[in-house]
This record gives sequence, structure tokens and C-alpha cells, in this order.
Amino acid sequence: MAVAVEKLITSDILKPGRYLGNERLAVHKSWDMAAIRWVLTYPEVYEVGASNLGHIILYNILNAQPRQLCDRAYLPGQDLAAKLRETNTPLFAVESKRSLTEFDILGFSLSYELGATNILEMLDLAGIPLTWRERQKSRGEFTDTQSPFPLIFAGGQTATSNPEPYADFFDFFALGDGEELLPEIGLVLEFGKQSGLSREHLLLDLAQIPGVYVPQFYDMAEDGSVHPNRPDVPKRILRRVATPIPAYSIGLVPYVETVHDRLTIEIRRGCTRGCRFCQPGMLTRPARDVEPDKVVEAIEQGMRATGYNEFSLLSLSCSDYLSLPAVGMEIKNRLKNENISLTLPSQRVDRFDENIANILGGTRQGGLTFAPEAGTQRMRDIVNKGLTNEELLRGVKTAWEQGWDKIKLYFMIGLPGETDADILGIAETVSWLQRECWGKGRKPLNFNLTISNFTPKPHTPFQWHSVSTTEFKHKQNLLRQEFRRINSVKVNFTDVRISAMEDFVGRGDRSLGKVVRRAWELGAGMDSWYENLDRAFSAWGSAIAQAGLDWKYRQVENGEWNLFHVQEQKRSADAENNQLLTPNSSLSTQHGLNPSYPLTALPTPHSALSTQHSALSTPHSLDIPLPWDHIDTGIDKKWLQEDLQRALAAATVPDCSFEGCSHCGVCGTDFGHNVVIEPPAIPKFAGEFVPNTTKAQRLRVWFGKQGNMALVSHLDLIRLFDRVVRRAGLPIAFTGGFHPMPRISLATALALGATSNGEIADFELTVPMAVDSFRELLAREMPTDIPIYHVEQIDLKAKAASQLLETAEYLITVAALAEATSLQWQDWIDTIKAKDELWYEHTTKSGKSQLINLRDRLFELELVETSKSMAESISVIRYIGSYRQEGFLLRPEQILFMLRIVASVEFQMLHIHRNRLILGV
Repeated sequence: MAVAVEKLITSDILKPGRYLGNERLAVHKSWDMAAIRWVLTYPEVYEVGASNLGHIILYNILNAQPRQLCDRAYLPGQDLAAKLRETNTPLFAVESKRSLTEFDILGFSLSYELGATNILEMLDLAGIPLTWRERQKSRGEFTDTQSPFPLIFAGGQTATSNPEPYADFFDFFALGDGEELLPEIGLVLEFGKQSGLSREHLLLDLAQIPGVYVPQFYDMAEDGSVHPNRPDVPKRILRRVATPIPAYSIGLVPYVETVHDRLTIEIRRGCTRGCRFCQPGMLTRPARDVEPDKVVEAIEQGMRATGYNEFSLLSLSCSDYLSLPAVGMEIKNRLKNENISLTLPSQRVDRFDENIANILGGTRQGGLTFAPEAGTQRMRDIVNKGLTNEELLRGVKTAWEQGWDKIKLYFMIGLPGETDADILGIAETVSWLQRECWGKGRKPLNFNLTISNFTPKPHTPFQWHSVSTTEFKHKQNLLRQEFRRINSVKVNFTDVRISAMEDFVGRGDRSLGKVVRRAWELGAGMDSWYENLDRAFSAWGSAIAQAGLDWKYRQVENGEWNLFHVQEQKRSADAENNQLLTPNSSLSTQHGLNPSYPLTALPTPHSALSTQHSALSTPHSLDIPLPWDHIDTGIDKKWLQEDLQRALAAATVPDCSFEGCSHCGVCGTDFGHNVVIEPPAIPKFAGEFVPNTTKAQRLRVWFGKQGNMALVSHLDLIRLFDRVVRRAGLPIAFTGGFHPMPRISLATALALGATSNGEIADFELTVPMAVDSFRELLAREMPTDIPIYHVEQIDLKAKAASQLLETAEYLITVAALAEATSLQWQDWIDTIKAKDELWYEHTTKSGKSQLINLRDRLFELELVETSKSMAESISVIRYIGSYRQEGFLLRPEQILFMLRIVASVEFQMLHIHRNRLILGV
């Protein structure tokens, strides 16, 4: 049974359109014909989740499997969450509106260390016990064949990197790429369901699939390491690797604007640049290029199918996809008449050249983002960025010469071996770039800088390092003082408390499960970091203290897990033994590790590092078990140790996709090899988009807005019309100027939540069409809740519908919050009609008050019908009122005001329906 959530998704909640589901290209499969029913549950609001490429790809792949059905769910806003709890309505999947407990399996994306609190919120809203133990206990015996709750699993970068802090909450984890792994899981679940396997046996079967980690079959040792508690599961769990398939990226055109409101196609997966701080680069090896012709085909098909006017090419390092200029130019040429723009995520500044500049933007030139990461050459060598000052200048200068006046730069502070001179080097680098990119008659080059705090990540060479919050604050203050003297630069800093908390959880062990749960109970969530950071930090701090782990969090704050900063006297005394771990003099800083401290770190796993201080001066201090050692990412831990040593010597490692092998251990049978495709020739540029401003025909369309579409805002409706016209291939005319827009004009906006069967829109075409053909093409691409009633051709010189508006006819459903008979309702209506004056105080946008005679704006008023409920009397009233755009409007709520005046009773608006808009001559 579908839960009655429709009554909760109303216009009084924020952005109700985010809960509608059933978007363009959503997949609908028979519930009864499906053997296994999935929900991909994204623990963020819809606008974030629905534009996540991995979410879209896995949704499409699962629905492509026979006998498998996949729906979606997202974190609801606080307003809807409150409604769900007040009415005891469980969280639902957006397509079917079914409760999440009706499904067989829920898969969460865990891509951020502090994001697990949102997962707990969703489980609680769904009425599902939070931990696998509670779910087991709620059924009584572990071996019961049927469980009242679906399997709960997590995937994503954070889940793959270190699942231990979250092990209490999930039945299993899916490690690595999911394109092949999830269908394999589905087959095992289908067999298990048909065979009536117990939950334990089902999980044991799942544990045999490479890439599936079932934490209840593993125990944590005292040193924080994790080992099997039974012989029939693998000691180490393999990360899965799949080949990207661009065709699965096409899908889901949301009704509301999302954070990435465009088509996104993956062109390359994995990165072998070897930046020593970068966890995604280490967790996605080897690098795999997508065939250029498959990328072009997916983009062309995707743009036709979705109607987007923008697309993005996605990779950890798009510039390392050698076919990028050729692919971008081919698509630009093919779609040159459709006003399409290309955007790229942050890219390698050393590969940015005129070829890439030529394919970016379009008539809407987007921003550029580069990530130098550090302000000095020495620091860029330590982190293995592979970027010289000359390459940095060449890339930025190319962008400036190609017309960009604003560039976003990412830097990091707190990197291993960093000195104050390196920190000041960030400001010096920015100032130098501005000086070099200066020209007469040009605007000064503006920079938008994001200065983030380095947070050590598992499975990277810098996983053994940390920096104190005091140091971070010191470095931020240095930069704030420097940038006060530099114009045309905006600087954003990451809060040091967030960085410390990410570090604490990200490198934690299983003992942190109680911290995550308590933080959620105290109100910590992703949204709270942005709405009230102090409150969120307080919740996490209290949770840590109540778990008795505050002393370990202080170690993070103090930066005590630090193999780089050893006191000068200790280095001198143990110079010979310390050669491996002690930086050279150029890396030394004034900050040291107190010799009285053991080499400790984060939660219990890091207690494994609580050794005699003498271990600090030996290689064995890097060999102590870590909580994530049982996750086989393919990279040899010994290689990470060696790369850490290379960092100490500021030695760089080449990119193995283009130069020699770095012997990291990934390439082989389990993970494959780098796939680098030779780029095709760059096609000749066919010219920029030239907007066709020809106005050969003008059509006026009368349409409705019904059902779920009533919850789509006016701005979202305008975007929907643009996409519908593109999908239908209609020859729409464009405006001129720097930002050409399609000539589609809606007569007026409709209040959110109101329905209508009398809306009007004008379309201007470059080529005349038969009216019936236009209507058929338009209606075919429209949602069913936006019916097309009538289309007629009008004179090219006729006024726009918005200029001709005179009156509007409404049907409003009103409740009197007191008993009232039909005769009373009719008497109130007659009293209003008999009056010549009904004054209303109106507040203008500027804050001024003015008196308006509403009676002058009311032309017809009629009682259509009345009915009674237990506590109120309800009527439907029809009225025609002024609707002139210069401000002479009679709004539905003003009818309620008039009723209150004549009846001395309170009224409530239940529904607004616009029957028609009436145009003047």
C-alpha cells in the first residue's frame, strides 16, 4: 500500500516540487513483477541528490536489470520531516510513494565523514532501527527467515575509504564502483529470497562477492585493526573497479532547479597524478578513458532527451582526458544552433590552453576553477602536485587572454612540512598573477580563493599526519593580514572546527559509532553545519565527551599524530635513526611534537600508535595497524610509506598514465590497468552560436497546470518550457544580445499550490508551422499535468498576453471556521455585492501603506456550492476580478478579507483554481 504522503506535500512547505518524483526519464516498473525492490537513498536534500551522477547511473543500471526495481529517496527538509513525525507517516520513495520498509534493500551514499547523521535521520523517519543489532533484536532470532526490515547498506568514497566508524549501522558496505557490483548483489538477493534463506545466510552469501564487506562478520582488535570472526569470509575486502558507460548518465530531468542543473557525462574515471593529499585519486586507480565517440554520442542523445541547455564533462582531472578538445569541439559544432554551453569542474591549470578555452562556455561563458593547492614550488613538490610556477602563469594568462576576468583558485594550508613562508607564498602567488595579467583597457583579474584546511585521509601517503587547530588559526590569520593589502581578491576560509571533526571521524574506528549516533540525537546534521555551525559543533563535542573520547579528540585538535614535526634536539640526538622520518632542514618548522607524547592519534585504532617514543625514529612506526587496513584498495601500504618518504625529500613521482609506472600496486588482474586513448584530431571550429532572431510566426497557447504540477514554481515552470521546446525540436526564436533567451513568454505567474485550466503563453518561431503540428509536438513533451487546450496564431505585431490581461476568473474553496448554512453563505456573498466600498490596507514593496477599495476590483461573485464537515463549513466561490499587471489585481486572499468584514467569522483558504485569464482587445 502506498502511504498517504500526498496530503503532506503541500504548498506550505519549502520547495514541494522536490518531493514529486516521476521526473522526465524516471523509470517505472511493475511492483508486482519485481523480484527485488531497491531504494537508492541519498542522505541530502533532493537538489543535491538528484544531480549526483553516481546516483543517476546506479538508478539507471538497476532498473535495466530484469526482475529488479529501483526507486529513490532523499533527506526531507525540516518542515516535511516534522509533518512526517507528527502524523506518524514513514519516509517514502519518491516514485511510488511507498514506505521505505516495503522495499527489500536500501542503499545509502556515504561520501562525507560527517554525513552519517543524515542517514540516521532518514532511517529514523522511515521507522527502521538504526543499527544492525537492533534490527536483528527487533525480530527476536537472527536466523528468522523473514525480516521486517530491508537490508541496509552504504557505498561511496567515505564508505570505501574507512567504513569502521559507521559499521554499527549497516548490514554491509559496497566498496568501490557499483556498476557491476550492485547487479551481482541483486542476483544473490533474488536467489536468497526465492530460497527462503535466513538473514545470516544471505549476508554470508553476499560476503563472498568481491567488494562486499559485512561488518558483523568481523571484530575489532584492541589495537583498532579489524579481523574476521569466522573462517568463511575474506580477510581483506577488495575495492571494485568498473568501466564507465556514458549512456547510463542520461536520465532524471528534475522539475526543480538542482545544484548541477545540467547533463553530466563522465569522460574519465580515476586519476594517477599522485597528489599525496588526494583520497579520490588513490581510491579510483587505475585511470580509465572513455571512448571519445561514446562520449559524443551520449552528449548528443542526452541533450535531445533531456532538453538541457548546458552539459558538463566530469572527471577527477578533465584536462588529463586527452580527447577533451576534440570531443568538446565536435559537440559544439553539432549543437551550434541550439545555444548550448559546456562547463568543466576544477581542472589542471598546466593543461589549460586555447583548445580547451575554445570549447568552454558559449554565449554563457562560465567560471574557471584551478587548484594550485600551494603557494610555493617547494610545497607543490611535497604534495606531488606536478605544477611549476611557469605552468601556473601560462594557464591563468591564457584564460585572461581568452576573456575571463574572474578565476577561482583552490589552496590548502596545514600541509606537511609547511612553513610561514609557504603560507605567505599563497598571497605572493596571487599578487604575482595579477601583475602578470594586466592590460590597458582591461578589467583587473579578479580571484575568488577558497583556502581549505588540509585534512588527512586514509589510504593516502599523508594518512600519518595531522595539524593542530591552533596552527590552522595562525596560518589563516597570516593570510587574512596579507590579503587586506591585495585588491580584487575574495578569500573564503574553511572553519577549523569542521576540519578537526572530519579528521576525528574519518580516521576513526568502530568505537565512534556511539559518537555518530549521539551527535544525531543532539541535532547534528549536514544542514546544521551551514545554518548554525556553533550548534552543530556543540552537538558533536557533547557526543564525543559523553562517549568518553574527548581526550582523543584533543589529540586531533593538538595535531599529535604527526611524523613531520620532531623537535630539533630530538633530531640531533637521533640523527642517524631518524633519517627515514625526519624532514630535511628546509622542511623543519618551529612546531614540534613533545617528546613526552606517545605517537598517538585518533580513536581506539590510533591507540595502536601508542608506542614508545623511540618508535618514532624507526620505520616500524608506520607499520602499526590502522582501522582501514582490511580494505584492499589495490595500493600497497608499503608504497604509501615510501611515497611519504619521498614527500619528506620534496621528490615528485610522475603520472603513470603518461610516464613510467610508479609501482603503487594497483595494476593487475583485480583492478585492471590504465586506459589512455589517443586523442582524435580536433575538428575545425564551425563558429559560435548566432541567435536566430527571425520572427516568422507567433502562436498563443492556452494550457493548464494541474495535479502535481501545481507544486512547481513559476521559475521552474519557465525552465520546464525551455526544455520542452528543445526536446520537441520546435524552431523557437531567440532574443539578441550577450545572453540570448528563447522567445517564450508566460502571461503571468500562478500562486504555488494553485491549479488552473486557463494559463496563457506566447511562442515566437523562426519558421512557420501548422498550428496542429505545433500543438502535437508541444503536448507530446509536456508532463501530463500540463495539458494543452488550445493554440492559435496571432499577429506578429500583437501585444503580448501579459500586456493584454484585464481580468481573471477564479474558483476558490473556502472554509468558515464556524458552523454556517448555505443561506448564510449566500447572505455573505450578497452583502459583499451590495456594498460600494470595502477598504483594504495594502503595503507596497517600498514599505508604504495605502488604502484600496477592493469592491472596485470585483466584477462578479457567485456561490457555487457548499458542504459541511465535522468542524467547519466549506464553500466553493467563483469570482471575476481585476488582473491588470500595473498593480490593479484582486487576489484570492482578498476575497477572504471581504468575507471576514461582512461575516465577522474567520475563514481559511483550502484551494485556489484559476479558471481563465481574460484578455482585453
